[in-house]
Amino acid sequence: MPRILITSGPTRQYLDPVRYLTNASSGKMGRALAEAALAAGHEVVVITGPVSLHYPDAAQVIPVVSTGQMLTAAREAFETCAGLIGAAAPCDYRPRQVESGKIAKTGQPLLLHLLETEDIVASLAANKGQRWVVGFALETDNHRGRALAKLHRKGCDLMVSNGVEALHATDNQIEILDPTGTVLAEIAGTKEIVARQILAVIEQRLLA
Repeated sequence: MPRILITSGPTRQYLDPVRYLTNASSGKMGRALAEAALAAGHEVVVITGPVSLHYPDAAQVIPVVSTGQMLTAAREAFETCAGLIGAAAPCDYRPRQVESGKIAKTGQPLLLHLLETEDIVASLAANKGQRWVVGFALETDNHRGRALAKLHRKGCDLMVSNGVEALHATDNQIEILDPTGTVLAEIAGTKEIVARQILAVIEQRLLA
């Protein structure tokens, strides 16, 4: 069976030794996808940011911290995989300068200069060849329109659209879009149920 790469959880971009920027991702969706893929007989590689949950023992789990570390690990693992499910929520910005010591309070506003981090899904999709890439789009409004725009901008084969209510929740409600904008599935339920149905669409559309 094909080997599947799953990115999961948040990443952290440190401002100083104790403070960091991050996203509010729990890794629950990534874990559910790993469980579903393993149950279907696939080999699974999970690259995860810092989370408090446990991934299936049968998966190869590679822990990382920063977006750059996740990208490096994903590029290496993707070489031996049939496809990527980009369920992680990597931090999109990093400080231009990381302070070596803890930033002291001064009573004055603190100005941060932030740079965009490299897009992991888009970077892997740009060199996918015969492999496939499924992205996740979490938006606060115009979910379908923004998800479709991300699908094309990142070069994905499918895009899973969901909302912020999914963060740290046990349930999720998603749509799966193809490049034509067609909604292939609308799925709601526990993240385990949603993950199994996402995998079923991937197997039908991309692995058949």
